[in-house]
Amino acid sequence: MKTFFVKILAIAFIAVTLASCKKKDAPLTKEFQISLDSIAANYYEQYLKLYPLEATAQGDMRYNDQLPVNIDKDFIHSEIAFYNSVMDQLKKIDYEQLSDEDKTVYDVLEYTLKDKTEMYVYNPQLIPFNQFGGLPLTMPLLGSGQGSQPFKTVEDYENWLKRAAQFPLWMDTAIQNFKEGIAAKHVLPEKLVVKMIPQMNAPEITAEDYEKNIFYGPVLNFPGSFTPKQKEKLTKDFQTLISEKLIPSYKKMADFLEHEYLPNARKTDGIDALPKGKEIYQYYAKSWTTTHLTPEEINKIGLQEVAMLRAEMEKVKHQVGFTGTLEEFIRYVQTDPAAMPYKSSKEVLDAFNAVLTKITPKLKTMFSQNPKTPFEIRQTEKFREATASAEYYPGTADGSRPGIFYMPLPDPSRFNVTSGMESLFLHEAIPGHHYQVALQQENTSLPKFMRFGWFGAYGEGWAHYCETLGPELGLYTDPYQKMGYLSDQMLRAVRLVIDTGLHGGTMTREEAITYFLNNISYDEAAATAEIERYMAMPGQALGYKIGSIRIRELRTQYEKELGSKFKLAAFHDEVLSQGCLPLDVLNRKMESWAKRQ
Repeated sequence: MKTFFVKILAIAFIAVTLASCKKKDAPLTKEFQISLDSIAANYYEQYLKLYPLEATAQGDMRYNDQLPVNIDKDFIHSEIAFYNSVMDQLKKIDYEQLSDEDKTVYDVLEYTLKDKTEMYVYNPQLIPFNQFGGLPLTMPLLGSGQGSQPFKTVEDYENWLKRAAQFPLWMDTAIQNFKEGIAAKHVLPEKLVVKMIPQMNAPEITAEDYEKNIFYGPVLNFPGSFTPKQKEKLTKDFQTLISEKLIPSYKKMADFLEHEYLPNARKTDGIDALPKGKEIYQYYAKSWTTTHLTPEEINKIGLQEVAMLRAEMEKVKHQVGFTGTLEEFIRYVQTDPAAMPYKSSKEVLDAFNAVLTKITPKLKTMFSQNPKTPFEIRQTEKFREATASAEYYPGTADGSRPGIFYMPLPDPSRFNVTSGMESLFLHEAIPGHHYQVALQQENTSLPKFMRFGWFGAYGEGWAHYCETLGPELGLYTDPYQKMGYLSDQMLRAVRLVIDTGLHGGTMTREEAITYFLNNISYDEAAATAEIERYMAMPGQALGYKIGSIRIRELRTQYEKELGSKFKLAAFHDEVLSQGCLPLDVLNRKMESWAKRQ
């Protein structure tokens, strides 16, 4: 899931409100009675001021006009001081006197604070964005009128004008940080930088013909209630914003990346090549898996999973009567017409809707709780479709914006079900991310920092675990869909091998692409995009398989221990009941649940 929840290397989605904070400023705290509830509530209230884009995405409209420069040194100093002050207050709580549920809250908040402060030890602000994610890629979606930024009232339009007017300062600071990274030899691989330059020069972003510029979308879709005078003023303001602030900022960044940053980018592929690179990777591996597994241990798990899945793929190969090697079969299904039955985007989207129709009756046997948040399936917008992957974009807790499963379809006739279709839906949509995120956001008994929190190992692990529910939901009966499921499972397994190999210095980009293609039925372009994603976001790809394995282990353990007392719906409901958790916290939570059965 690629959303505001994702903590990318560049911390590029961070948006904060204290643009003028200086190091002498006091931490962002208030005096209040010390209790776990008050600490948690105060923490998140201040957190949303630090991260106003997240507030907007959650439907909290108080900060819709704000876009502070979160990558500024003084701001980061103030942010760290705030996290430390909350940690000091948390230490005053008597942990042993808390209920089981409150112990979970305490554990999650403590983990969150420690993780956020440790992240800054490794200066992620020196790489403020990359080709896979960051504010420069988020802004067009926000400004198009198709994202979380609302454009329903005149005030909404004015809020965006104020927010977007601050973007050039963020971009200038990003350039300065990139320059500091050059001086410190803390830079991106040149193979990624060459992908960023055309993104900054994308026609939809830099078009001087306003009607072809993505940021002009709200002007082309004024609400009918606006008066002619209001439309005239806003039209002029949007044109000024686009021509004098947004386009120049993107062009300036493109020029800097091409002529100054690219010549200084590194030739290496893994983060281990940076100063203290191995320490940085160990941190990201720990942070993304929420475990203390070493990169070497994770690599070993990956190799074991790959071997097991290759054996399962061999069975499918024999089922369809293919007589060549497994590698030949994997390449064969990439072009087999039987694996590419669709001619239009509508046909592909209809097929995803058919999956939902098929599984809906059986979901009732697996879950007692169902989300109230609406759900939609959409094709990814054209401006980002070429580099996008399938993703889930969360709705709002009040249901005013649906959860959306985005599917990029640049060429529908090339959509291959063996790259995952039924399993992809279970992961990105239902019951994967939509159930997990929507139920979490709708649970008003949770502190807000947990209602809207995210841990990749749990969130992506849950979604990946949901793929394994396919046989119980009546899916994967077609051998090509089964191959798609195995390919999706393999995708997460090879990530353990490749991510640790790339960033451990034992595998190059080219070797990783070859390994990927020998195990997964992707074309070379898609495989390259995946490998470059791992290069841009060290450790992020590890959480899927590690989290999925843990949840499956817990299910198997309690099926055996509880026997007839084990109810799958009750197990799933409990796993989801307090939202995203570090995996060790999930262990303790489920142990307590099992004792109550």
